[in-house]
Amino acid sequence: MNLSKLNNILESEPDYRAKQIKKAVFGNLIDDWSQATVLPSALREKLKKECPLDIGAEIFVSKDKKTAKALITLNDGLRIESVLMRHKDERNTICVSSQAGCPLGCLFCATGKMGFKRNLDSSEIVEQVLFFARYLKKQNGKVVNVVFMGMGEPFLNYNNVISAIKILNDKEGFNLGARHFSISTVGITEGIKRLAEEKMEINLAISLHAPNDELRLKIIPANKKYPIKKVISAVDEYIKKTGRRVMFEYIMIKNLNDSDEQALELAKLVKRPLCFLNLISYNATGIFEPSLPKRIEAFRKILEKKGISVTQRYKFGQEIKAACGQLAGRQNCKI
Repeated sequence: MNLSKLNNILESEPDYRAKQIKKAVFGNLIDDWSQATVLPSALREKLKKECPLDIGAEIFVSKDKKTAKALITLNDGLRIESVLMRHKDERNTICVSSQAGCPLGCLFCATGKMGFKRNLDSSEIVEQVLFFARYLKKQNGKVVNVVFMGMGEPFLNYNNVISAIKILNDKEGFNLGARHFSISTVGITEGIKRLAEEKMEINLAISLHAPNDELRLKIIPANKKYPIKKVISAVDEYIKKTGRRVMFEYIMIKNLNDSDEQALELAKLVKRPLCFLNLISYNATGIFEPSLPKRIEAFRKILEKKGISVTQRYKFGQEIKAACGQLAGRQNCKI
């Protein structure tokens, strides 16, 4: 798909054409300009030639149908991943990528092993959501939430991420409320501070994954520049400025960060106003193994006894390699 030339084409068109196109692409979810019958045939042909709507992707669906993963090929041949997660209450969440590869090299993440190619532009981010919006429409479903928890660090591509959210939030287009977007960051404090200044109620999540700097630095190299104390300080300031809740994400890795002692240490760290913790069962990507269910349960009980608000993420799409970068890493691609 290529929407980057739209503005240039519309310069010579009446103002109302932009609204018609937004409704067709983001409201009616057309995948071919010939379906936009409200537009003149000449304009449709021009759009079809210069701004095609087709999205080149392979889709992999889990046996339980709760997860679908799309491997999307971009115009330059790079491949990125997006994941659809279906929840019991019929909420459909799309996990999108913000970069092709990732420069941070977190040891537990398959994307980090690929290295970094480039940032995605806003259109490439948007098309990930459109792909699954079209997919769900055929099943009488719709996108309810969009989370930036796929390939890449969103705050290292801040402008394009926010631009994509604004496009999808546009009431004349896709019209997804700002509260239905979540950005997950490893702790890029500059991005946290910038998000606090946005006039949109976007959710913030912090990829913590360790209760202290010593362990976190071993698995998250970026902790050297963004140690826990610095990240927590930025979070506290964000909450003070916005009054919004913040989620700390914690991947449970066997014999690495799942001991009782680490649970107690973590409780002291995240017990602060408007913060809650999301425990995530690890999708194995190589050198680590997921914590056993009984260990996760014991870990959770310790946190709850200490007054921590804890949620636990369902393990989606294990057999289709639904963790970030796992599928692209198995493909013969440029990333």
